[in-house]
Amino acid sequence: MKTDDRLIYQIIMAQQKLRTYITNALFTEGIRVTLGQAGILFILQRDDGRTMTELSRALAVENSTLTGLIDRLERSAFVMRRASKNDRRSIRIYITPEGVAECDKAKPVIQRVNEEIKSGFSQEEIEVFKSVLNAVFQKFNPS
Repeated sequence: MKTDDRLIYQIIMAQQKLRTYITNALFTEGIRVTLGQAGILFILQRDDGRTMTELSRALAVENSTLTGLIDRLERSAFVMRRASKNDRRSIRIYITPEGVAECDKAKPVIQRVNEEIKSGFSQEEIEVFKSVLNAVFQKFNPS
């Protein structure tokens, strides 16, 4: 039995299925942020006060995409923008207490889905999978 060699198609389809699954899981748990927004909150909870450029690099998204995500997070009072103390032209993004609470609600859902992904695979298979994903990321990383 021949397997499908359309790797691009398979990666994109797996990513779309996973995003939809996580979106539904977050919604079911009453979490008000999307996966992309949760990613921003996770970063800020770990290292608050990042610039838009730092966040866009960390998430591998365009600044225009990030701006929309930050706008929605700010409207929901999960983050706030402040001018940098060192460079007033630079804007830094800070997580609010409401954002921390939402982040704390989202983390267990994301962790649960991560465990679901690994279920049914041996530790060796998981390590090979991680290695392949990292190699693909490195191969196509522009920097």
